[in-house]
Amino acid sequence: MKTSPTSPGPASSDATQAKLDQLVADIDTGGRSPAGLTARVLTVTAVCWSLFQLWYASPLPFMLGFGVLNDTEARAIHLGFAIFLAYLAYPALKSSPRNRIPPQDWLFALVGAFCASYLFWFYGALAQRPGQPTTLDLVSGIVGFVLLLEATRRALGLPMVIVALVFVGYSFGGQYMPEAIMHRGASLTKFVNHQWLTTEGVFGIALGVSTSFVFLFVLFGTLLEKAGAGNWMMNISIALLGHLRGGPAKVAVVSSALNGVVSGSSVSNVVSGGIFTIPLMKRTGLSGVKAGAIEASASINGQIMPPVMGAAAFLMVEYVGIPYSQIIRHAALPAIFSYLSLLYIVHLEAIKIGARPIPSAPMPARHRLLRFGLGISGFIAVLCLLSWGIGLIQTLAGPGAGWGLALAGGVLYIAAVAFSARYEDLSVDDPNAPILQLPLAWEVTRTGLDFLIPIVVLLWCLMVEMMSPGLSAFWATMTIIVIVATRKALLAVFRKQDVGAGIRTGLIDLWDGLALGARNMIGIAVATATAGIVVGTVTLTGLGLMMTEFVEFISGGNVIIMLLMVAVISLILGMGIPTTANYILVSSLMAPVVVSLASQAGLSIPLIAVHLFVFYFGIMADITPPVGLAGFAAAAISREDPIKTSFQGALYSLRTAILPFVFIFNPAMLLLDVHSWAETLWLCAMSLAAILLFAAATMNWFVTKSRLWESAVLLLICFTLFRPDWWLNRFSSPYEQRPAAEFMQLLDEAPEGTRFQFRVEGMDLMGDEVAKTVNLRVGPGPAAERLRDNGLMLTPLGDRLTVGPVTFGSYAARMGIEPGFEVTAVLQRADQPSHLWPTGLALLATAGIAALQWRRREREGAAPLPA
Repeated sequence: MKTSPTSPGPASSDATQAKLDQLVADIDTGGRSPAGLTARVLTVTAVCWSLFQLWYASPLPFMLGFGVLNDTEARAIHLGFAIFLAYLAYPALKSSPRNRIPPQDWLFALVGAFCASYLFWFYGALAQRPGQPTTLDLVSGIVGFVLLLEATRRALGLPMVIVALVFVGYSFGGQYMPEAIMHRGASLTKFVNHQWLTTEGVFGIALGVSTSFVFLFVLFGTLLEKAGAGNWMMNISIALLGHLRGGPAKVAVVSSALNGVVSGSSVSNVVSGGIFTIPLMKRTGLSGVKAGAIEASASINGQIMPPVMGAAAFLMVEYVGIPYSQIIRHAALPAIFSYLSLLYIVHLEAIKIGARPIPSAPMPARHRLLRFGLGISGFIAVLCLLSWGIGLIQTLAGPGAGWGLALAGGVLYIAAVAFSARYEDLSVDDPNAPILQLPLAWEVTRTGLDFLIPIVVLLWCLMVEMMSPGLSAFWATMTIIVIVATRKALLAVFRKQDVGAGIRTGLIDLWDGLALGARNMIGIAVATATAGIVVGTVTLTGLGLMMTEFVEFISGGNVIIMLLMVAVISLILGMGIPTTANYILVSSLMAPVVVSLASQAGLSIPLIAVHLFVFYFGIMADITPPVGLAGFAAAAISREDPIKTSFQGALYSLRTAILPFVFIFNPAMLLLDVHSWAETLWLCAMSLAAILLFAAATMNWFVTKSRLWESAVLLLICFTLFRPDWWLNRFSSPYEQRPAAEFMQLLDEAPEGTRFQFRVEGMDLMGDEVAKTVNLRVGPGPAAERLRDNGLMLTPLGDRLTVGPVTFGSYAARMGIEPGFEVTAVLQRADQPSHLWPTGLALLATAGIAALQWRRREREGAAPLPA
């Protein structure tokens, strides 16, 4: 990339970068940077944590019969490392020293690590006396609890601690609460035993996911960045999109999507890309507020982008009870549509200000088209060759396929590095220097083809081999470890440079990457542990059922009001809290509320839609003032007011906020109940058109500046394209009721991959008579097998069909189906007029608005729309 040699203010740029580095350190890795022996202790401990996590995730303990840990022991060690490093890496106050560690922090670190790992040291003794804690147990739990909250305050700030303390207070003071949420109150012994000495609270599922999956994905992303893949992805984005109007802003969107594949933090996503894209956006004419808001909005979307979704995807596997591959499949379309609509918003903003594209090398249009076609066809050919080659090796090698694949991958890696060595490495450009000419995409891509290998390994293990997320992340991380350690040495070999220097640099980068990956995990680990306090309080006090009754009372049973309330509560719960802990909070408290109240109102919502709904609004808190951390980070780069930046970012993010309401009422957007490729393509086309029209309406610009009534019509069209069935339901019922006696026959006939809906009624565990509309997932096999897969057993009693035992934690249990309920009816899709009628009218109205605005623009003499 060619830049001007006269870049303004290097000293100012260095000062800004130093402030941003400190911001990321304060939030993600800890603000302390001691020297000497203290620094070595901090680094060695962090590296040991990374090595422990690699050992725990690997198959080696089982192969060697040594170092095998159960889940509880591993969680205890994981939290012990996190608390120890939290006190060493994060100063207590802003005025605390950052170049040394005070004696009291060493004491807190050692005591906190012991208390956190207490379940590891005394696991056998605790297992022999469940529910009977000794004095040492209680003291360890109380001290550990206090030190955990202080570590959380240092790493994450007060919001997360305040939330935890509110739930602690509720646990003890339940008898003083309003009647709607009153309970008996817990004793200190019962509280400590439940929260610290079992896997119901701090050491529950949330910390388990952090231990098993999240650490390795964070380490993978850190090592990928250390290898240079982040700069490579950024340059590819610039090469592909910089020539478009508003190109730098579009680069911010695409690079954030790429970073979101492996990033677990919206703030680090903002800083890693924003330091480059925000100054570029400002130089193309966008205001600092809008430039920061675009970067923040794009980075927020990185947290909803599969396959990682800020590590929430792995938690959803546990909370929703469906395979990881299905989580990714359901979450993909809304995330992609949200990004595409943000690209469109950026395009409209560029048109408004008349922004010009960054100059690119002159090339005839036919050559550009040919290059694009060759790039796409080459990409498809490579994917096909990879799939065929891996399949061939697995067939020929049999049990030794793993070694064969490792050898083939090694040869491919060396060949890719040899090819890249023929070209200069990418430099990290000065973001304040004007770009004189864009590079060609292939010129950038060829310098880092080997960076694709670990990403392919990760996606192949997850999506094709169907390995567990932890094992997939392990193999991908081992792949990037090899690349970080050897890439510079191999480049030196092929370029005939100093190989020894390349080896030393690679090993130093690997050491630093292992340490930085662990430091990046400190906040996430203590956050998931603290979020476990909330989960433990829910199970200890029965708050989940009371929350349902409270929201039902306030909403009056109205589904729309209930969803709006849940959205607002999720926003509040998510303020200032990292993605992983955010999802734990909102899913534990609010997801059961939506499931229960919607089913009682006759709306059967798939469980994955409910969890994505609360997750989306929890994530939106990162850009919603007054505690929008992503907006604040972007404002630090753009040097604008953080509140204004957050408000503008929240406006841009409205397109993300409507999507949860859409897939709650139209689960087809999550690829549920979609039966063919033709149906999928039509769904994608109409949903994309709807979200783009929504963006145009909220931006008040379509072909040209919209009038108020035109924006209102565009919103109505958007609603129609998203929900054509709403209009049809005004004239005919979408379902017909079939008798319960036909339940098994209809379930047997239901197409695989769909939802089977029916109504139940009976007395719930609270002694209330309820009637619900619920659904089951239709898997393979006959009806009886499908019931077992959902954890449900039915008992026929004459003409009646009664619910028998419901497996704990099963899909049926999560849907609120309880033993003793009676099946009253099966709901089947009724024949309705075609959805093409309302959709066609909406498209005609869109064409009419476009024609009106086109003629008005011609009369006003506006410039033609850019490509």
